[in-house]
Formats: sequence, C-alpha cells, structure tokens
Amino acid sequence: MVTIYIAHKLQLRFYFATLNLAIGSQAPLSLFENKPLSKPKKDGKHLSVERIYQKKTQLEHILLRPDTYIGSVEPVTQQMWVFDEDVRITCRDITYVPGLYKIFDEILVNAADNKQRDKAMSCIKVNIDPENNTISVWNNGKGIPVVEHKVEKVYVPALIFGQLLTSSNYDDDEKKVTGGRNGYGAKLCNIFSTKFMVETACRESKHCFKQTWFDNMCRAGECKIKPFDGDDYTCITFQPDLAKFKMQALDKDTVALLTRRAYDIAGSTKGVRVFLNGKKLPVSR
Repeated sequence: MVTIYIAHKLQLRFYFATLNLAIGSQAPLSLFENKPLSKPKKDGKHLSVERIYQKKTQLEHILLRPDTYIGSVEPVTQQMWVFDEDVRITCRDITYVPGLYKIFDEILVNAADNKQRDKAMSCIKVNIDPENNTISVWNNGKGIPVVEHKVEKVYVPALIFGQLLTSSNYDDDEKKVTGGRNGYGAKLCNIFSTKFMVETACRESKHCFKQTWFDNMCRAGECKIKPFDGDDYTCITFQPDLAKFKMQALDKDTVALLTRRAYDIAGSTKGVRVFLNGKKLPVSR
C-alpha cells in the first residue's frame, strides 16, 4: 500500500511539472480550479505621505482653486444683460467665463470706488482691445501715494497691487460704501493675467509710479519712480491669461458683457463721465 501511495504521488508531481512546462511563463495552476494561481497585486495607488498632504503658497492655492476666489473658470451659457451695437442693451443667451468677468469687475469697481475717496474725480476711461487681448481702466481720482511703506519697505502701489492680503479696507470701524474688503481685489486680476501694469500719479507725493508684473504675478518688473507735478490719475492695464479661462480670445459675447458692465458704472457713478474705447457712454440718471 505504501509503495502504491508513493508511486501515485510521484505521478501527480510529474503531471503538474509537465503542465507547467507546457504553459510556459504562465502562473502555476491551482489544484482546485482550472485557472492560474493569482499573484499578489502591487498597489499602484499607494502614495507617499508627502504626496497626500501638501502645503501650497497663497498664490499657488489661488491658481489651483480659482473658483474659491473668482468663481468658475469654465465657460457657462445663460441669459445675461449685454450691450450689442445693433440693439443696444438686451437680454440674451451668451457663453462667458464668470472668472474673467470677475477680474475685470475688480478693476472697474476699484476705479468707481475712487469717487468715494475723491469727490473731484470726474472721469473713467475703459479700453477693451480684443485683437491684442488687452484691457485698461483709467480714472482721474486721487492717485495712490507714491511713498515707501515704512513697515513693509516697499512702495505703496507695489504693495497693494503685487502682494496678497494687503488692503486699505481693513478698518471695520470705518463706514464705507466701496467694493473691496478682504485684501484680494485687484491682485486677483494680476494673478490671472499674463501681464499686469500699474501706473499712478500723486500730486501730494509729487511722484508717479509705474510697474509691470508678468506670468500670473510670479515675476515683477522693476518699478519706475519719476518726479510729477500734474493731475492725479491711476491706470491699470492687463492681459488676461486666456488659457486659464479655457478661451482663445476675447470673444463677442464676452466683450458685450464687459461693455454692459461699463454702462452700469456710467449709470450708477454720479458726477463721473465714462468713456469706452474713446467714446463717452450716453446714459441718463
């Protein structure tokens, strides 16, 4: 009986050895099922702690999660009031990017807010150039002080347009009717632009200031300070980073929406003439 058992066992070993040779590089077959034995799988989704838990700079976070700060950067289609040359102000379906509209509005509202600080302000000039992907907003209100901030050791215009969480609106005890509050404002326009230029002149400071930022506020050009003895003004010129808004150009719908927003400011900012591409906007109050 022992001899028969040993012979049977040897036959089984020879059978499985022959079968393994026949299937080549395939895995050995299970004794109980007619399929290859499964191998332990490598966990391709296993990430290091450093990959799972990350810390971003404020600038990186804004670019990574833009909807938190400027709204959606995806095109949406909905009914909006716009300005069309042929029918003037009209409500129709348009496709636009809320985030792009937001950064334009930040700059435009800043200009209108200046009327609250300087009652002598009388003019806002808006230029929209789709062909060159360039937008500018100019106002003749009181300029930004062209002086060095004693604490931060940087010129005030560079501080408020080129560094996050800087603002003139942090005093909650002061009554105000301006648009800014949390220290982002125009910096968001800088961050979502490939080129962002600030020019301001201040008679009180007796200097004018000019500086340009590039590549989503990642690179700052040299600031230029010159003596000045004229009327105050501030001009912001920017080229939106269209790729971040899934856009190829400032299209007709977008321009129609931005134009209507300029009409809003013209109709709501008493005592201020608003020009668009060199033409005074005709509004009645």
